[in-house]
Amino acid sequence: MSCIAVVGSGLSGAVIARELAENGFDVIIYESREHIGGNCYSKRDEHTNVMVHTYGPHIFHTDDSEVWEYVNKFCTFMPYENRVKAVTGNRVFSLPINLLTINQFFNKTLTPNEAKDFIRSKGDSSIGEPLNFEEQALKFLGKELYEAFFKFYTIKQWGVSPTELPASILKRLPVRFNYNDNYFSHRYQGMPKDGYEVLFENLIDHPKITLHINTDFSQSMMESQFYEHVFYSGTIDGFFEHKLGRLGYRTLDFITERHHGDYQGCAVMNYCDNSVDYTRITEHKYFSPWEQHDDSIVYKEYSRACEEGDIPYYPVRMVKEKEMLVKYHTLASMLTNITFIGRLGTYRYLDMDVTIREALDTAKLFIQSRNGSNKMPVFVKEIL
Repeated sequence: MSCIAVVGSGLSGAVIARELAENGFDVIIYESREHIGGNCYSKRDEHTNVMVHTYGPHIFHTDDSEVWEYVNKFCTFMPYENRVKAVTGNRVFSLPINLLTINQFFNKTLTPNEAKDFIRSKGDSSIGEPLNFEEQALKFLGKELYEAFFKFYTIKQWGVSPTELPASILKRLPVRFNYNDNYFSHRYQGMPKDGYEVLFENLIDHPKITLHINTDFSQSMMESQFYEHVFYSGTIDGFFEHKLGRLGYRTLDFITERHHGDYQGCAVMNYCDNSVDYTRITEHKYFSPWEQHDDSIVYKEYSRACEEGDIPYYPVRMVKEKEMLVKYHTLASMLTNITFIGRLGTYRYLDMDVTIREALDTAKLFIQSRNGSNKMPVFVKEIL
């Protein structure tokens, strides 16, 4: 009897599996790790009882009401707003850059309109259309704010000069001329009350879904077993056994510390100087402010290039990676009965809500393809 294979139990795989199961398909999930949820996985620390985001913080935020309603069907979300602090020059500021940040940094008491004019005067007007991250920052923020908050943090995070990164990265970072220090501006923001593991457990809790953990999936399994379709959320270069080379990813290392009481007084503290190697410290009990804990657990977060055996977090997508991606895209397009999904399968940076939206759309498209003559594409979204 034919069935659907879903490779990976992260957001993409779990949502697609659930949607197909509810529409009568038998689904097998193959998960290479010992737990479900991918990098969204969270669990309680046995020493402090704090809910820990095992692979770094995942804060849910979206303007997509359908996606918000969808995740709330499977677990209870509590209101949560991300208020990030940043250390630069031995001083603490609020991020994103807002009116308080500007006034503190420059020792001013500017009004919103005065601050707009002031920052405009700081910008490099000689730059026309910014060609990279650094030019974008210099044009719109000026040298002082750029070097204080973004230059060295970016080098630590991505491992390259900001001149080698696209200007579009900085466009995702807001600058506000009021005192709003909520990092995100989305309508819906929250955190699962009992952790992300509950969300994933409930997503795949269906009689037509079979889960295999600690089980790798390879291209040869497609040939030796009959699957009506495969949804693959692993790395696209890994699927092809890196025959054309390895795409560039960043991975994260965490140094864990436990402390009595509070450590830093907030969930996320960025370290923007090059005086320390880590990019930020996260204090996990602050991701669950509705809980009370006497002790605390923190992560010091280090970013580096992903090597063989590491967990990939972020696709780099620099020029050389895009050239290789085109070749892998060509190989993938020759296949049938497979769709590459998620951040790793499509080699794109995706927020959680976008990942869920694409998974819902992918499942719907597959169901429609089985009810009509439409062919299921290898990539639902253009990845090049």
